[in-house]
Amino acid sequence: MSEQSPHALHELSATELIEGYRRRDFSPVEVTQSVLGHIERWEQHLHALYLLRPELALEQARASEARWLRGAPLGPIDGVPTTVKDNIATKGDPTPLGTAAIDLVPAAADAPPAARVRESGGVIVAKTTMPDYGMLSSGLSSFHKLARNPWDRSKTPGGSSAGAGSAAAAGYGPLHIGTDIGGSLRLPAGWCGIFTLKPSLGRIPIDPPYMGRAAGPMTRTVADAALFMQVLSGADARDSMNLPWQDIAWGDHDQGVARLKGLRIGLMLEAGCGLAVEPEVRAAVEHAARLFERAGAVVLPMQPFMTQAMLDGMDHFWRMRSCIDMNALPPAKKAKVLPYIQAWGDSANGMSGEAVFKAFSQFHATRLAAVQATGGFDYVISPTSPVPAFAAELPSPTNDPLRPLEHIGFTVPYNMSEQPASSVNCGYTASGLPIGLQIAGKRFDDLGVLQVSRAFELIREGQRPWPQPPSEALHHVD
Repeated sequence: MSEQSPHALHELSATELIEGYRRRDFSPVEVTQSVLGHIERWEQHLHALYLLRPELALEQARASEARWLRGAPLGPIDGVPTTVKDNIATKGDPTPLGTAAIDLVPAAADAPPAARVRESGGVIVAKTTMPDYGMLSSGLSSFHKLARNPWDRSKTPGGSSAGAGSAAAAGYGPLHIGTDIGGSLRLPAGWCGIFTLKPSLGRIPIDPPYMGRAAGPMTRTVADAALFMQVLSGADARDSMNLPWQDIAWGDHDQGVARLKGLRIGLMLEAGCGLAVEPEVRAAVEHAARLFERAGAVVLPMQPFMTQAMLDGMDHFWRMRSCIDMNALPPAKKAKVLPYIQAWGDSANGMSGEAVFKAFSQFHATRLAAVQATGGFDYVISPTSPVPAFAAELPSPTNDPLRPLEHIGFTVPYNMSEQPASSVNCGYTASGLPIGLQIAGKRFDDLGVLQVSRAFELIREGQRPWPQPPSEALHHVD
């Protein structure tokens, strides 16, 4: 952004905001007011937010402004507008998990990612919406209004970090936190044209922890994600899977295009399971591979390593988990769960113990296959999703609760292998929808994935302007 006039403050990156605060070009209060004004113009069309409380945001911004005036910011993101996903607890607020079936009880404490944001002085503007229990790759929820994609409001932003993806693309401030157990950071990032990093398991502490579950930054740029990683990767004993804290040089994320020279990069164009890759998605990823080659990387074709049995096993285990959770609810509460999720969970009622064990074993089979298949490469590139964003009203691309996860074949293996994987925009469909490129690295090489993602930002073609609020909303401008 070259023009830094007050009405454009909401467009600035986190790194630009921090530099502006340091120079006293503008204040956290002015920036937060700009973001809130932009949200007012957009939000009625997108439904990305939960618990939007402008006065509370401005109160945080005023405290940050006072710190900057004293020359004593709390941390790397002091005064930067931030959103936090519904399922990441914030003290005193209910955590509905996207479903009308849960009693709204105030959280006793901030979950680790929210705690790190507050400790660093980030301005939590709002929380973001998600589907029931986070078990859909869409913004369809029995509790929140239907979230939409700012690039095309008839399409989904993806999920389960639905509101976060939409908010980042729409310019609701630069920093957003989502979560991912099978693709819930990367899928909305790919479909909303933004950047995300699903870190190595345990790199960002999360509570409650769960097999494969990671929190991560959702931003417009790699630089902002790297800045946010400085904050989010702080240690927290509440996460039993937390990695030992490392002093990682997140500021070294920009090594330029030279970072790609000589790298062995695997190119995977089929997931081995689920939906076929659509031609426009394949073409965009193949073009990205050619750009890597021109920059000096050695790009080699990879055979798929996932199988339909692996995908189905994980699906069936998660069905049983949801079945048990929903069966524990009073009937009147269960009836409030999204019908698609009810049908999905109920389908596990007849599963035998043997079937559940065999389903669960596919998580480990996936882990072994992913580590073995990717071991000969420095990084692996693939589509983030085989398809572009689908209709907003649909719970999944297939709209079939018995085939619900056919689009996560590229993303889910890296949750189970604990490897870091990003999604970065690599093109657009003929109708203007973003297409995501996934970049996966070896376990613990989070910084390397950021460096390669940044190099790709430098070699890809120019990006289209970010979506703006519909003209009919412009009369709300102050």
